[in-house]
Amino acid sequence: MAEQRIEFIVAPEEAGVRLDALLAQKLSDYSRSFLQKNIKNGCVQINHAASKASYKVNTGDTVTFDVPALTEPEIEPEDIPLDILYEDEDVIVINKPKQMVVHPAPGHYHGTIVNGLMYHCRDSLSGINGVMRPGIVHRIDQDTTGVIVACKNDQAHQCIAQQLKEHSITRKYHAIVLGHLAEDGTVVGKIGRHPVDRKKMAINEKNGKEAVTHYHILDHLNNKYTYVECQLETGRTHQIRVHMASIGHPILGDQVYGPQKCPFHLTGQTLHAKTLGFIHPRTGEYMEFEAPLPEYFEKLLHRLGSLQK
Repeated sequence: MAEQRIEFIVAPEEAGVRLDALLAQKLSDYSRSFLQKNIKNGCVQINHAASKASYKVNTGDTVTFDVPALTEPEIEPEDIPLDILYEDEDVIVINKPKQMVVHPAPGHYHGTIVNGLMYHCRDSLSGINGVMRPGIVHRIDQDTTGVIVACKNDQAHQCIAQQLKEHSITRKYHAIVLGHLAEDGTVVGKIGRHPVDRKKMAINEKNGKEAVTHYHILDHLNNKYTYVECQLETGRTHQIRVHMASIGHPILGDQVYGPQKCPFHLTGQTLHAKTLGFIHPRTGEYMEFEAPLPEYFEKLLHRLGSLQK
């Protein structure tokens, strides 16, 4: 049974591209291996006939993809300690620790924020994102720490989601980046799937989505690193990590977008979601929350000679 049908006509500039490569460009939410598997299974058709992944498309070809419905495992509530910064009948604001995944995914069906929320909130979570992501309206990476909001009902979810869409939510991150940044600045660059490594994102002006990151220098650290505050204008996957790496200042500890070796034995990137502000979905008042820097981050700043307190 298909979950949805995606159909498009091949444009002149797309002619000659392999079918699997074209789908990967246009459907960045799916991995290339997933698309190739579905082409092989006959879920993708060219002009209403089965085709092969290696088929080179022609101008005017009609490509139809019947996306199969996903079989989702049952997600269990788990009594996981949550660092709750604020909670009411509509929203719950949490300080996420390092190495904790926000919502279940292959390889991470237990120990996630969602598992903990399902135990803590019982049946009071929004259902807009389905059974795998109850209450989740946005997320941060597994090795990024800091503040995240979840919604307890669909009305709150729709309100927060609209603010995210309009880029009116305040999201400020603290990070340590490699190199000496001379001045504050803004990075503008569309972000999409990496053309070769589908697990990574990249600056992709042709197929990416608009992305803007503002950065402000908080401190210089031994002329080797810079402590910065990054404010998101948009919220693309890995946005700060990709943008800072694109200007030659990857985040310290980020082995995906920065150097493989790190002298400080870190677990992932030094990136912390410090501040989150939004209009409350019921009261209409602006609320802002801050998550304190994790202990490892403060110790590292001290070790590198930061004057920040």
